[in-house]
Amino acid sequence: MAEAKQSQETSELVQYRVEGGIAFLTLNDPPANTYTHEMMLALDGAILKARMDEGVQVIVLSGNGEKFFCAGANINMLANVTPTFKYFFCLHANETLSRFEQTPKLVIAALNGHCVGGGLEVALAADIRIARRNAGKLGLPEVSLGVLPGTGGTQRLTRIVGKSKAIELMATGELFGFERGLELGLLNQIFDAETPEQFTQQVREYAAQFTLPNKAANAVGRIKRSVQTGAEIPFESALALERELQQQLFQSEDAKEGLDAYVNKRKAIFKGR
Repeated sequence: MAEAKQSQETSELVQYRVEGGIAFLTLNDPPANTYTHEMMLALDGAILKARMDEGVQVIVLSGNGEKFFCAGANINMLANVTPTFKYFFCLHANETLSRFEQTPKLVIAALNGHCVGGGLEVALAADIRIARRNAGKLGLPEVSLGVLPGTGGTQRLTRIVGKSKAIELMATGELFGFERGLELGLLNQIFDAETPEQFTQQVREYAAQFTLPNKAANAVGRIKRSVQTGAEIPFESALALERELQQQLFQSEDAKEGLDAYVNKRKAIFKGR
């Protein structure tokens, strides 16, 4: 496996940085970090880059600035393109967000500000969502524009909160605080951070627990894949998928290391092999 490295690349719309086994992807169009087709292309490329980098075990997605994680699609852009373009724009956005779910590496959305509309749809494609307390609102208010959440929102929200609650939240277009999001199961944790910098550090420390040598990152990735894929297929097929992924792990050096460390009462040191 390639050694974990620190690197940084900045595009106009998505910043990409690797540090300590973590790829930090930052939506970069402040103040609201709304996305266009160009930003989705850049995000798509960043996801693939992190997927293919053997030195990356965890992906963290955030927004630039203090006010917004992401406010969704750029409305000015949508108002000036054809219906056909809008359709293919949504199709590509769906494909991009599915890459997060299909990449066997843990994806954490770090909500540093408001996360509404398509921004929440982006966050819902992550495996874990963490927010800074009192930093913003959540919600899918697309109904106020005469449309529906068209980047996976109707489906991912339903799978988290259930059909009735999902319909209510989207039909009312309600915006709500992070505490309510935690109650609904949309957020995993809320961090108390006095400054954006402190929040970034807390997220980095949280993400680091899933990297080598602290955790068997390949096992984490296959847990993710088993859940993300298994939840969408028949139960017996999901159990078969689970067995196949487990067999892959049984053949790994990390599985041998974990078992040996347990037997000999020592801390395991995982290498990602």
